[in-house]
Amino acid sequence: MSGKLYLVATPIGNLEDITLRAIRILKEVDVIAAEDTRHSLKLLNHLEISKPLISYHRHNEDIKTDLLINKLLNGENIALITDAGTPAVSDPGEFIVKEAIKNNIEIIPIPGACALINALITSGLNTKEFAFYGFLPLNKKLRTIKLEELKKETKTMIIYEAPHKISNTLNDIYKNLGNVNIVLARELTKIHEEFIRGKISEIIEIVKELKGEMIILIEGNCEVEETKNIEMTIEEQYDFYEKQGLSKNEIIKKIAKDNGVSKNEIYMKFVK
Repeated sequence: MSGKLYLVATPIGNLEDITLRAIRILKEVDVIAAEDTRHSLKLLNHLEISKPLISYHRHNEDIKTDLLINKLLNGENIALITDAGTPAVSDPGEFIVKEAIKNNIEIIPIPGACALINALITSGLNTKEFAFYGFLPLNKKLRTIKLEELKKETKTMIIYEAPHKISNTLNDIYKNLGNVNIVLARELTKIHEEFIRGKISEIIEIVKELKGEMIILIEGNCEVEETKNIEMTIEEQYDFYEKQGLSKNEIIKKIAKDNGVSKNEIYMKFVK
């Protein structure tokens, strides 16, 4: 009988942010596959857990996946953890999950910390719909193509970036998307946790003096589909703006503007 593959979320900063279930699973499995065994050993020592560790990261996935799949097929239970947060979200995990599915191995998620979700819910931006882009491409041509895609995005956008590249990335966003509203979620769950909100031009000046891990959240472009809204019914326009997180009064103002009519006329259509 095959073993089980557990995708275990670990803290993104504060070591208290690990679930009781995650601790139990890490104690029970036969092997722990870790992105950086030295980093994960600190967490395991803190939890007083001693297990065989196998290094599993972006640069050895193709080699180590076969090893782990064979162990699973031989009945061993394996927990996959990354340096911080939930596996397979801009971190190792996606590849072995696909291989495990091919081999009919049971995969069990152990929920916990996820940086992008924590950044989103505290951002103050629209949470009803959002788009996660991970890390932007390093290649200049591919990056430009991706930024053109972001320019048309109506949902809240979430981007990961390395601390030493944050300033350049903000400048690239500013050049391509204009002076958009953004939020920097900095050092989540750590002592210096901070949320910096405002126009990107203002934040570019501040960020040069900041250190630590950051997540970029960008307000969606609400104007992209305004020309299409004229072709919608009033009800469809209302649903469109409601999904963007706007209040009833804000929606009525938007619909009135799109259709070139008074706010009172639109308001009367939604009075029950």
